[in-house]
Amino acid sequence: MRKGCISVGVDRVIERAGVAKATLYTVFGNKDGLVQAYLSTRHDRTREQMTRELAARYTTPRERLLGVFDVQGLAFTEPGFRGCAFVGASAEAAAGSSVEAVAEDARAWVRSLFLDLAKEAGARDPEQLAQQLVLLYDGAGISAWMDHDPSAATAARAVATALVDAAIPEADKSGNNRK
Repeated sequence: MRKGCISVGVDRVIERAGVAKATLYTVFGNKDGLVQAYLSTRHDRTREQMTRELAARYTTPRERLLGVFDVQGLAFTEPGFRGCAFVGASAEAAAGSSVEAVAEDARAWVRSLFLDLAKEAGARDPEQLAQQLVLLYDGAGISAWMDHDPSAATAARAVATALVDAAIPEADKSGNNRK
């Protein structure tokens, strides 16, 4: 994904993978199928890591809600971090393509992650808080990539803390009143 989905031809993929063209087409159908498989695998790994890290590192719903930014920040420090693979692939994909569909599935998961955590944390308006945090999450990813600055996760978490504090009633700030 470093050079983009559309700009890299099938011949280059085959050369790099060391497989026959027939094998690529048998397994993936076409280049869109290959990109879809890559994105699906990437999404599965992200979801599994997020779930595992949030459960292991944070005890309250409020901590897990803010911890999403800490876990996101782990990707920002990986060698060769190039931003969100779904943003890049979606920018190049044709409307209605399988790539667009798998990217939308990943986006829906991010939205539901924040919404579920906002509800568990006791936010007065969990839909609004989730929408705000998704925007912040997206912005952190773009900033970390474009500015080559992994500290974007820390800055995003600080802003998220202010949003969460404003959205959760005082009695629920400890997170102990919820799951």
